[in-house]
Amino acid sequence: MKTDIKSLTLEELTDALADMGEKPFRAGQIFSWLHEKLADSFDEMTNLSLSLRQRLSERFFLTVLEPVEVLVSELDGTRKYLFRLDDGNVIESVWMEYHHGNSVCISSQVGCRMGCRFCASTLDGLVRDLRPSEMLEQIYRMQALMGKRVSNVVVMGSGEPLDNYDNFVKFIRLLTDERGFHLSARNITVSTCGLPDRICRLAEEKLPITLALSLHAADDEKRKELMPIANRYGLKEVLPACDIYFEKTGRRPSFEYSLVGGVNDTKEEAEALAALLGHRNCHVNLIPVNPIKERKYVRSGQEAIRNFKNILEKSGINVTIRREMGRDINGACGQLRRSYREERP
Repeated sequence: MKTDIKSLTLEELTDALADMGEKPFRAGQIFSWLHEKLADSFDEMTNLSLSLRQRLSERFFLTVLEPVEVLVSELDGTRKYLFRLDDGNVIESVWMEYHHGNSVCISSQVGCRMGCRFCASTLDGLVRDLRPSEMLEQIYRMQALMGKRVSNVVVMGSGEPLDNYDNFVKFIRLLTDERGFHLSARNITVSTCGLPDRICRLAEEKLPITLALSLHAADDEKRKELMPIANRYGLKEVLPACDIYFEKTGRRPSFEYSLVGGVNDTKEEAEALAALLGHRNCHVNLIPVNPIKERKYVRSGQEAIRNFKNILEKSGINVTIRREMGRDINGACGQLRRSYREERP
């Protein structure tokens, strides 16, 4: 059975090549081809002999994602990619251009089992976890297709990253390795619906990435309506885990709050959120919800969004309203994949 070479650390690759009778410097050459030059075939590795390239192809497989659909926003140039995996599954990734650099949003699983009510990713449940190589390839393929350097990565696409913990952490270590792609860990954000034990475990990894908690409500009962995971983990468990993450890493957590019209966008909800977070060193990211046809939720009005933001700011909380990118191209997580599967069952 062949090994996924792009999911190997340099140390693992060195050991694998040693088993083949190759010297350690060969591993460095191959690692550079994979993660720095973004080669999509062994044949591109021209400083390796033909015989070694042949032996590599016999022992390893090279994960390369195939774009099967690309939507381009006429509003802001955002690109939403649908990539096919080697088993036929498809995943979504997004390319966004800002004045401060190019950001990509990637998926960590095929589907999701968390069940958040306003997210299309979870409608058909979890299919499988993504390997480190499949997470990396979303970034590598978009950079190669666009011909521009990726400067920021958010793991906020389909899936719960901390539900795919080991693969996710290995992906981060590969992405930030100075001998490869070498993206600063401070330019990476991971979004979680709130798995306290995994958040605490991540705090011990010594990876200075930004933690973004999907909060969406200031009390457990309202949160349970929107996020079934809240039935298992209450705010009394989730928020202390975020506090531990801040203590261990020094990275201020971000709290994601999707504003749903008539559900969690009232003056009372804003005041409750301010009381909950007011003493914490944190950032709140308000997100006008992207409606999906399978749910009844609608986005909050502009006045409600402004009022909500003002109440939080008056309590001394740092708040931003997420700039909507690609709203005209099935912006919500999971929408493009779902429509593609409906058309091609």
